[in-house]
Amino acid sequence: MIVIKSRTLRNTIKVAVPFIIVPALAFAGAIAFDRKRHIIISLAIAVFALLLFAAGFEKKSTGTRRQVIVSVMTALCFIGRFIPFLKPVSALTIITALYLGSESGFLVGAMSAVLSNFYFGHGPWTAFQMLAWGMIGLFAGILAEPLKRNKVLLLIYGLAAGLAYSFIMDIWTVLWYAGKFDIKLYISALGTAIPYTISYAVSNVLFLSLLAKPFGEKLGRIKIKYGV
Repeated sequence: MIVIKSRTLRNTIKVAVPFIIVPALAFAGAIAFDRKRHIIISLAIAVFALLLFAAGFEKKSTGTRRQVIVSVMTALCFIGRFIPFLKPVSALTIITALYLGSESGFLVGAMSAVLSNFYFGHGPWTAFQMLAWGMIGLFAGILAEPLKRNKVLLLIYGLAAGLAYSFIMDIWTVLWYAGKFDIKLYISALGTAIPYTISYAVSNVLFLSLLAKPFGEKLGRIKIKYGV
């Protein structure tokens, strides 16, 4: 387990990875890389997601314990993608971030996409899925305290996360179709994707309603027991 000692370096990684490096890689993969090389971009994002995760803790023991829990949550997200129509991936990513932090949420979201796509199929879209689910987890961690206190706010966030996931994936759709970003095509893609957007939002609200409390209680007890 890598431990990053420098606080300045950790803070730099926490900003640069999710807001600069990963989006740049996703766009580069869609525009400059053909489908035979898309896996390079996906694996690069996975490495940076792990680096971001490592920047979230100071002690090796704490990071190792957290890594075990994050691995379990990632596995649950992987299994969740096999559920037809309504999928709990975003909800589980959000719950992870609420109790284990932004970096853990980003890692679960990103790794869920890259690992499950070994079954569902890899392509340039994988990088955008990693970005979308990663950012959903990241912001859930940033907003953790108010979201944990207020279930209505949590469900609103889940609804917004469903919309955000669809909006980010529609950027990929436009880049794939046109080779560049075109606002008219993007608006058209948003309209075409409305049924999918609704399913993402409904899935998040449903699974957060069902899973947030029981998973939150268990993760909270684990945090106390193991000092995560």
